Amino acid sequence: MTVCPFDHLTPEERLTLIGELWDSLDQQNVPLTNAQRAELDRRIAEIDAGTVEMIPWEDVQAKLRARRR
Repeated sequence: MTVCPFDHLTPEERLTLIGELWDSLDQQNVPLTNAQRAELDRRIAEIDAGTVEMIPWEDVQAKLRARRR
């Protein structure tokens, strides 16, 4: 089911739209499976324990954009 065509948008515009749609969701109303909840809990525990390197979102975006070129 396509609500509206997106062919006229560039990939970057589509990704921006995805981000805006995601950000508009109320986190309390996003259903998660038990597996998704367990994975999020695992990742949060790693962050809290300081065992994972935190990378700023802007750096991740820049790396992804560079790979597309």
